[in-house]
Amino acid sequence: MVHSMTAFARVERAGAQGTLSWELRSVNHRYLEPHLRLPDAFRDLEGAIREALRQGLSRGKVECTLRFAEESAGKPLQVDRERAAQLVAAAEQVASLIQQPAPLNPLEVLAWPGVLVADASDPQALNNEALALFTQGLDELKTGRGREGAGLAALLNERLDAIALEVTTLRALVPHMLAAQRQKILDRFTDMKAELDPQRLEQELVLLAQKSDVAEELDRLSTHVTEVRRVLKAGGQAGRRLDFLMQELNREANTLGSKAFDPRSTQAAVNLKVLIEQMREQVQNIE
Repeated sequence: MVHSMTAFARVERAGAQGTLSWELRSVNHRYLEPHLRLPDAFRDLEGAIREALRQGLSRGKVECTLRFAEESAGKPLQVDRERAAQLVAAAEQVASLIQQPAPLNPLEVLAWPGVLVADASDPQALNNEALALFTQGLDELKTGRGREGAGLAALLNERLDAIALEVTTLRALVPHMLAAQRQKILDRFTDMKAELDPQRLEQELVLLAQKSDVAEELDRLSTHVTEVRRVLKAGGQAGRRLDFLMQELNREANTLGSKAFDPRSTQAAVNLKVLIEQMREQVQNIE
């Protein structure tokens, strides 16, 4: 199975210490590019999260956002005495520069961020819980990428069916188009009321056959279609290989168009290029 690089996952877990939630978003990118948004208290998780992403994904820009709503109800409040002392010392330094400074209000000290804290949580247990929840979110993201990939594979197979039909139809039409072109050459000589020079006629027909020989291009198109199907079925990290095959398909379609000598072959070449371009756009999202 092939996987898309586009997906979204959100997981949440409420515990005694508070509520943790992860949001993971991924979009297409040439390489794996993680972007982490973690609260300061969870910075120690960054290495483990990056390693989990490297193990689970190969390509894509992945944004991982962790939110933590601490549960403070029922917890006794404590004063961070060291932080409060630092704040008081700083206030006294400033007061020494002011004539008749106002007395320091203890409530203002308590209102300063980090001075008044709830009962300390177990940081290691909280980190372990956040990492386990991230693993769950990553699994959901990979599942979403798998669903998207299955949808992309179905779309690509539809286009491959259409390409194969164009190739088969054109292959059957080539002899008829050559016969029609040969008749045009004969009619041109007749209209000119010129005596048919067998050697000149043979030269014209040989030149026509050389310019209109598209058997090699049709064979290569069929081969590339078979290879794309094989890669889609094999799955795994198929994006770069599929992108290369799209270039090769487009090359053959361009050559086919340059050799077109009949409106039907011209239209077939245009149809092929449209189908290949549609596939190329979808392939950009495959991991």
